[in-house]
Amino acid sequence: QVQFVESGGGLVQPGGSLRLSCVTSGIVFRIYSMDWYRQAPGNQRELVSRITTGGITNYADFVKGRFTISRDNAKNTLYLQMNRLQPEDTAVYYCNTGTSTSWGQGTQVTVSP
Repeated sequence: QVQFVESGGGLVQPGGSLRLSCVTSGIVFRIYSMDWYRQAPGNQRELVSRITTGGITNYADFVKGRFTISRDNAKNTLYLQMNRLQPEDTAVYYCNTGTSTSWGQGTQVTVSP
């Protein structure tokens, strides 16, 4: 059974930083590209960033230069370092392979003064 367990969210002031983690199980983590998504209230889930098996990264324009995705294949874990957070980054953040129909609970990120 595929599982994604996201953590690391919280309440932070504008300009602050958070580091999200996603521990996976039920998949051979190292052979999958991995994605971070987010969903704000009233909005559809959107792709934030992707990292390939070879470590090539891609970012949505709205996080480029502020967020960094990384992975640790030995720990089956995906990370998202988020710097210079803005109120518009407030959302629930999820990880996924991009093709799995299983989703974790996500981790809430709230950016507010």
